[in-house]
Amino acid sequence: MSAIRPAAVVVLAAGEGTRMKSATPKVLHELCGRTLVGHVLAAARELEPENLVVVVGHAREQVTAHLGATDPGVRTAVQAEQNGTGHAVRMALEELGTVDGTVVVVCGDTPLLRGETLRTLTANHSADGNAVTVLTAEVPDATGYGRIVRDGASGSVTAIVEHKDASDSQRAIREINSGVFAFDGQLLADALGKVRTDNSQGEEYLTDVLGILREAGHRVGASVAGDHREIAGINNRVQLSEARRILNDRLLTEAMLGGVTVIDPATTWIDVDVTFAQDAIVHPGTQLHGTTHIGEGAEVGPNTRLTDTTVEAGARVDNTVAVSSHIGPQASVGPFAYLRPGTRLGTKSKIGTYVETKNATIGEGTKIPHLSYVGDATIGEYTNIGAASVFVNYDGKDKHHTTVGSHCRTGSDNMFVAPVTVGDGSYTAAGSVITKDVPPGSLAVARGQQRNIEGWVARKRPGSAAAKAAETASRQGESEN
Repeated sequence: MSAIRPAAVVVLAAGEGTRMKSATPKVLHELCGRTLVGHVLAAARELEPENLVVVVGHAREQVTAHLGATDPGVRTAVQAEQNGTGHAVRMALEELGTVDGTVVVVCGDTPLLRGETLRTLTANHSADGNAVTVLTAEVPDATGYGRIVRDGASGSVTAIVEHKDASDSQRAIREINSGVFAFDGQLLADALGKVRTDNSQGEEYLTDVLGILREAGHRVGASVAGDHREIAGINNRVQLSEARRILNDRLLTEAMLGGVTVIDPATTWIDVDVTFAQDAIVHPGTQLHGTTHIGEGAEVGPNTRLTDTTVEAGARVDNTVAVSSHIGPQASVGPFAYLRPGTRLGTKSKIGTYVETKNATIGEGTKIPHLSYVGDATIGEYTNIGAASVFVNYDGKDKHHTTVGSHCRTGSDNMFVAPVTVGDGSYTAAGSVITKDVPPGSLAVARGQQRNIEGWVARKRPGSAAAKAAETASRQGESEN
């Protein structure tokens, strides 16, 4: 059974979501790398609809701006006043004009909804010849939900009864309304014009369309979701957290079935656009965000956070934060390293403990083992940067670039004051402040000459522990001589 490409998908995203208790509109809250409405749009796009329209209302400037950045092909319809779901869909149809074909209506706060579930809904809708097909689910506890009442003989839906209006026998029903529907577009438009507002809320309810179409002799059907959690709407931060856990588990399960080892799924968090190659290993306490990719046989973690970062095959990244960086094959990073945007590490390179890099290209086999800052720099192949080195790239106004060649050995506690170049095969002495270019094959020494002032401690700190230790050492030296 194949799904029919719908004429339109309508996403309802006009509500305020006061229970979120947030300045951020409810549908713009995020989980696993997308907003709530972003997840819904991704599922809707899997249907390849002819039109995709989002009904906006509360904070519509923010929501519209987000939609434009996320999916420029989305159209918007404005529901200036939130007068019910039926009214919202009517605003969408006014934006679309005459719609000939299937119209799917989804809620903008259901991030767990899958595209395949929507495809099944539209396929069942077409195969059964329904005027409307409601997506339903069987839940362990249906308290508070609208119940799906079916005809015993045909199985068609006869009514959706709200919990407060349900009889005892109806409350025993565990099949509930999801708020997701597939409609015949022309019948929907006609029925919306007949929806009344004589209810306790004074609103136009989309569910009233089902009764209108049934009374007109049209068939109303249902398509049951395979996992009731898919239809869960998000109304507060607790539900947002629960949905994040479910979606994260779904993503990790997919990764593990694809050949990734996740040591502890309970402490591992990934976004929807994170990708893996086979035999990647993820250690506990790891967060992978954005478009991060972990290559074949690479290991990341523990306690690592990578955002929009590529880790090539065989690399090892331990206790590290990296943003918009590229870690080459068999490179080693960490522990306790910070790779800022623009960092590119070559094959078998090493970034060690308490090293920070930014906008830096590090060549193959080059090592920066510990306690250093490398910013706005290019370092060649098989070079070793000494401990406690700083690439001094900022003069208070502009950033400047440092170049260190291949097969160089720089001493500990070096300052490279940009712009400066250290040629291939050069050495620099420990404690040097390099302010001038170093020719290839040279030794650069840039430090003050050492001067020892003997007896200074005895004169300036008489009676101190240092003076006593020095006096003892002097006597021992005299006796040995």
